Amino acid sequence: MSTAWFRLRIAGPILDLLRQGISAEKIALSIALGLTLGVTPVLGSTSLLCLLAAVVFRLNLPVIQLVNYFAFPLQLALLIPFFRVGEWMFSDQPANLSLAMVFGLIRANAWTAITALWTATMHALVAWFALGSLASLLIYFLLTPVLTRLGGALREES
Repeated sequence: MSTAWFRLRIAGPILDLLRQGISAEKIALSIALGLTLGVTPVLGSTSLLCLLAAVVFRLNLPVIQLVNYFAFPLQLALLIPFFRVGEWMFSDQPANLSLAMVFGLIRANAWTAITALWTATMHALVAWFALGSLASLLIYFLLTPVLTRLGGALREES
């Protein structure tokens, strides 16, 4: 990912939101929840979850959905690790699962995949909730001062 691409697609829109007067806290929360909800171990659920979070917390919908969109590769990368952490938390026997097997099950028959992976998915959700809650707080508290300083610098610039 090039620096120019990052400035154009990520930093530029965030700076524009700060210039428009959207608070650093709201932007930081939108980013934190977009990323955390974007890696939920339930494929196909993230856009709806981000929409609900944006409505409930009155967040910037385009920002939370943009972050969600960029989190998709991370969601795939973390799916099996969340299953493993869930197995560990609930002292389950490790299932012989891979990302290819999960997608194969879904392609073959979605309902069968849901029923076959139900327990593993519920345990993965508990793991995601525990780790994601901490991650959301950490991201929010790290981004808020940075965005606040950026917003202050933009106001001084004007």
